Amino acid sequence: MTITIRDIARKLNLSIAAVSRALNGYPDISPETRRRVELAAQEMGYVPNRAARQLRSKHSDTLGFILPVAGPRFADPFYSEFIEGLSDETAAQSFDLLITTAAPGTDAEQAAYRSWVLGNKVDGMVINRVRRMDWRVQFLAQNQFPFSGLELSQDGLSYPHVTTTSRQAFHGLVQHLAQAGFTRLAFIGGPPDSIIQHERQSGFVSGVAQAGLDLRPEWLTAADFTSEGGYRAALGLLDLPQAPDALVCITDETAFGALRAAQERQRVIGRQVAVTGFDGVHEARYTNPPLTTLDVPVYEMARTLVRLLCGRVRNKALILERIIFTPRLLARTSSLGRMVNLPKDEEEVV
Repeated sequence: MTITIRDIARKLNLSIAAVSRALNGYPDISPETRRRVELAAQEMGYVPNRAARQLRSKHSDTLGFILPVAGPRFADPFYSEFIEGLSDETAAQSFDLLITTAAPGTDAEQAAYRSWVLGNKVDGMVINRVRRMDWRVQFLAQNQFPFSGLELSQDGLSYPHVTTTSRQAFHGLVQHLAQAGFTRLAFIGGPPDSIIQHERQSGFVSGVAQAGLDLRPEWLTAADFTSEGGYRAALGLLDLPQAPDALVCITDETAFGALRAAQERQRVIGRQVAVTGFDGVHEARYTNPPLTTLDVPVYEMARTLVRLLCGRVRNKALILERIIFTPRLLARTSSLGRMVNLPKDEEEVV
């Protein structure tokens, strides 16, 4: 038997309107009455009619996330952890999560955002792989639509976001590689309009300069955040007449492809060539050899983005709109070099 607010009202000898307003948090209901109603609802097993509530409030009680990728990539370990964090925190905040994919910068991506925002399909959106000048940021801001982002664009607009000290982290990673005896460092980055491409390559370049190492233009290359892209870029680097002896990758997924390329070119990974990544996804520990990576709490970062977004959706003042996470360097066999001792399974270096 379905319990309704009419049943609660009858039990407590209250009006239906009073019970409804108590359950929906209206301030004209006394704290004592609200406690009585909430306790009775819990004891009787009352479940709110969500569809009716959405109709009254004109809210969908749903948050949206459009993966900026060319196709379904739920197998990508970064997105597996990221979406898990989004899903868990969205549920904890009593929202649903709507997810789809759209290739970045395409008409399909723009159509998806317009449909969701202008059609009131979601109450707020999380964006990631933020671009330096990002039309998504401009569109959402112009429509005064709540959103949070993984990284801050350079559009000059303020919004709740999560960021990492990746520039400093890559600088430190270069020092680690130099100490391990690697001298010809290459960087496999991402699309040039990406914020993380700009930040991480800048950290890499400054680290190389401080270490007093050479940096050839051909050792700076770009891929597309996929393992296939990392594989192709790494093959090109390893086939150069003056090949690098370290492949510093913008993400772990990129590094997975670079590991495969180094193995195909019969390089001894960790000795003849180092390979490193960024993200610290679980799979990085189980590659052959285990991948050195800059570890960030992907799952917790996603949950933080949802908490920031829910604050905006509920018109709550945010104490902080910028949450910063510091990567830690997990030195593993893929960057061993001339180190005397093999690092432990995971050794925090930075």
